[in-house]
Amino acid sequence: MDYNTILVSLKENIAILTINRPTKLNALNKETIAELHQAFENLELNPAVRVILLTGSGEKAFVAGADIAEFADFSVEEGIQLAAFGHETLFNYVANLKTPVIAAINGYALGGGLELAMACHFRVASENAKMGLPEVTLGLIPGYGGTQRLPQLIGKGRAMEMILTAGMIPADEALQIGLVNHVVPQVELLDFCESIALKIVKNAPLAISKAIHAINANYKDGENGFDTEIKYFGQSFGTKDFKEGTTAFLEKRKALFIGE
Repeated sequence: MDYNTILVSLKENIAILTINRPTKLNALNKETIAELHQAFENLELNPAVRVILLTGSGEKAFVAGADIAEFADFSVEEGIQLAAFGHETLFNYVANLKTPVIAAINGYALGGGLELAMACHFRVASENAKMGLPEVTLGLIPGYGGTQRLPQLIGKGRAMEMILTAGMIPADEALQIGLVNHVVPQVELLDFCESIALKIVKNAPLAISKAIHAINANYKDGENGFDTEIKYFGQSFGTKDFKEGTTAFLEKRKALFIGE
């Protein structure tokens, strides 16, 4: 499928999804959000895709924020609709995908860019990356999940400071506070992410998707994470992957999972 603002490539069982608006520092606009949704949906339906890597084109930015020109004259109602559309179409959608999504943060991840990275299942940053939520400098607050996901990742106090000061933090500080899992030289970023993805690919796809849902359940109102874990643990016993995994263990060989 052809896109105007993103690129999609496949490498064995790994999909690489690149936001491709380098002249705009890969800023998110409505078209990009819609195209990302379509790409994620297509990749989720492709059984050959076991991990998705999300990154930005060029060497400066992952996503340097939202395209402010699109909403500079919005009304209150239009602002509410903008945030709701983003949550449903992209940010919550990514967070709840059954296919693991790794954010490869190759530069600036600001505003909606950091919010998109936080919606991914985990994050790896290049050494030149800088992250922040500067919305209060525009008279706004983060509207794509930043006020919720940032405290979950780094704690309430640090999140308050980052959001209220609109400050940017470098990659090494993001690693120290748990916002990213790893920091590597920029030239090694995608290769490093692919090495993690290959470790995931070796494991049972259904178990991976159930683990993602169970982990997310702890952060959802009205859902008991322990109960969700018990349910999915039990359901795993009915899968072919469970039979293959336990049989391979007992036979002292590598398991070959099929995702059933």
